Amino acid sequence: MSFAVTFTTKWSDFDPNRHMRHTAYNDYAAEVRVRYFAEYNFSIEEFTKHNIGPILFKEETTYKKEIHMGENISVNLKLEGLSKNNERWKIIHEVFNEKGQLSAIIKVYGAWIDLTKRKLTTPPEKTNELFKFAEKTRSYSEIIL
Repeated sequence: MSFAVTFTTKWSDFDPNRHMRHTAYNDYAAEVRVRYFAEYNFSIEEFTKHNIGPILFKEETTYKKEIHMGENISVNLKLEGLSKNNERWKIIHEVFNEKGQLSAIIKVYGAWIDLTKRKLTTPPEKTNELFKFAEKTRSYSEIIL
């Protein structure tokens, strides 16, 4: 199932060249991940309840087209990989400008961390279906630990 969020960009998203600053793309992608988790019953409150949080090992952004001041954007989430125990995941976000043109691709490789032990952890059973409905990329593969 496709998951995407449309955002109204704001003045602080832009640099002196009047196009979206590079870190704003990643901020919107992070917001989409948090909204996705909440949509599938694993909100920030649930993170707190289980004393875990999502972390990133790698974040890679490829820019395709400029986004200009005042444009609305749409950012989606697709699953590129998942470990059997849901501990690790690879997600791809595509950012589209107001005309529907692909403006950026953001690839993230992440996992869950125990916030007390500061070590990777397997998320609670409640997350077993977290990515069940996520649209998978053509290059999707299981992450072998």
